[in-house]
Amino acid sequence: MLDLDRALTDIRAMKSQLARGTEFRGYGPATFAVTGVLALMAAWSQALWIDDPADDVIAYVGLWAVTAILSAIIIGIEVVTRSRRVHSGLADEMVLAAAEQLLPAMVTGALLTFVVMRFAPQSAWMLPGLWQIVLSLGVFASCRTLPAPLFAVGVWYLATGLACIAFASGQHAFSPWAMGAPFGIGQFLTALLIHLIGVPDAED
Repeated sequence: MLDLDRALTDIRAMKSQLARGTEFRGYGPATFAVTGVLALMAAWSQALWIDDPADDVIAYVGLWAVTAILSAIIIGIEVVTRSRRVHSGLADEMVLAAAEQLLPAMVTGALLTFVVMRFAPQSAWMLPGLWQIVLSLGVFASCRTLPAPLFAVGVWYLATGLACIAFASGQHAFSPWAMGAPFGIGQFLTALLIHLIGVPDAED
């Protein structure tokens, strides 16, 4: 029994190691296009319903947090279903490896938001830029198992995040398009690159 347990442990370790060295093909273009539309809809909703985000930062953060959660759920559902089709026997390990690469950025973004809102609300105007920078770090962390062109997505979010901090201050700090444009374009860019790369739907 001990030998069997050891063998199973070794197999799981080998599959996990193999997953970390295999190109991840669990993302599809349509889902990223949908999340791009969600970002534009959130920007439109903010412009329509949140008159002065600087005076109602909680509503502002809540709107974009809900948008991020919905996007993560949509992408997560597709990642699981597509990975089972594309990666077959390695699906669970591939999904886990992809999640491990993105999870630190997601947790960092959530904790950063909490700390700024709780202890430095006067710095809340920096949140749009910080969110984009944190996402760029998540993309960069994932790039070792993603097609090389997707590195451009990380560069995009890093550039827009820095631009937001540099230029979107004062009355422009909480502009709906400081979030809607970078995330909308970034997700559409991701969808376009995945489409152009032509990620296959089954193992070769």
